[in-house]
Amino acid sequence: MSANAFSPGLRRGSRRVLVGKVGVGGTAPIVIQSMTNTDTEDVFATAMQIAQLARAGSEVVRITVNTREAAAAVPKIRERLAQMNVDVPLIGDFHFNGHKLLAEYPACAESLAKLRINPGNVGKGAKRDEQFAQLIEIACRFDKPIRIGVNWGSLDQALLARIMDENAQRAEPKNAVEIMREAMVASALESAAQAESLGLAGDRIILSCKVSGVQDLIAVYRDLASRCDYPLHLGLTEAGMGSKGIVASTAALAVLLQEGIGDTLRVSLTPEPGGDRTREVIVAQEILQVMGLRAFTPLVAACPGCGRTTSTVFQSLAQDIQTYVREQMPVWRERYVGVENMTLAVMGCVVNGPGESKHANIGISLPGTGEAPVAPVYIDGERALTLRGEHLADEFRQLVADYVARTYPSRI
Repeated sequence: MSANAFSPGLRRGSRRVLVGKVGVGGTAPIVIQSMTNTDTEDVFATAMQIAQLARAGSEVVRITVNTREAAAAVPKIRERLAQMNVDVPLIGDFHFNGHKLLAEYPACAESLAKLRINPGNVGKGAKRDEQFAQLIEIACRFDKPIRIGVNWGSLDQALLARIMDENAQRAEPKNAVEIMREAMVASALESAAQAESLGLAGDRIILSCKVSGVQDLIAVYRDLASRCDYPLHLGLTEAGMGSKGIVASTAALAVLLQEGIGDTLRVSLTPEPGGDRTREVIVAQEILQVMGLRAFTPLVAACPGCGRTTSTVFQSLAQDIQTYVREQMPVWRERYVGVENMTLAVMGCVVNGPGESKHANIGISLPGTGEAPVAPVYIDGERALTLRGEHLADEFRQLVADYVARTYPSRI
């Protein structure tokens, strides 16, 4: 296993799983995943959203496959993506009837880069093992990796009952929360062992155990990581909307990532009505980038403002620059090497403005209340020039563009 730079004692999974052309686990970078919320039967809408997610930075995209019509649509979605020059691995999310859909629509299986199955929704009673085996046989036949994704909202009730019975025989029984956590880990590990016994190679398996509570997620994944070396898909399920969803996801995922736990990452935000699905991709990128694990786009440091900064100019400029670099990144990424590591600073007064600006590749210190109406610009730690006037934002954007062009090696 490869050591995480932050916590050498706790390590990421050693097995490397290939999902399409994307490596997961081992020494591979942590992969960002997202999921569509379109009706998969709608080929055009689903392909368009996949393309949006991929262009925002989602490196694999999961789609629901829940009906015969959805299964039949998957190859058509793949074809439409090819026409759009979008080559992102697709993951099929199967519940209840996956064994039937994949058997009836082999082209669906061929078009997917990975299958996701939930041990709690594969089947009940005697049918569970039979239908699980059918799914594994299909994965083996088409050489597809599988994520065995346990979710505490749909936990295998037979397994939970067994563990509760075992707990009742203990001299010191565990509480209900501990039993739920234990059952989730057991479901993942026992299902993985069963899949291997049925012929699926160990390096074709990814595990996840998703819950919606921060402390529960941390406890479950610590236990799971200590008991296996499968790559782990990380995410706080049903995280919620807006700031709550972002804060909860960050609180849970940052702890685990700091400990080297997690090989793929999804931030499961509930979008606002009509909201942009790509927000969850941006949040996932920012979590990884602010922790120093990966770099995706230049980061903008900006002061929060105080009584010294009655002007809103620095707020508008910070927003303007953040939007500008995100819009430019698709072009910059194609043209220049390493531009995602650039740092920018937009500061509002003389207290921390010059110092923070010097720490960035390019920083601007705007005048606070009562200060001279000039804005010194620092480039790589040195004061380079001073901006002033109504075209300040345009001039600063141009300075950023010029810096990128002369600093970062060209790919062409």
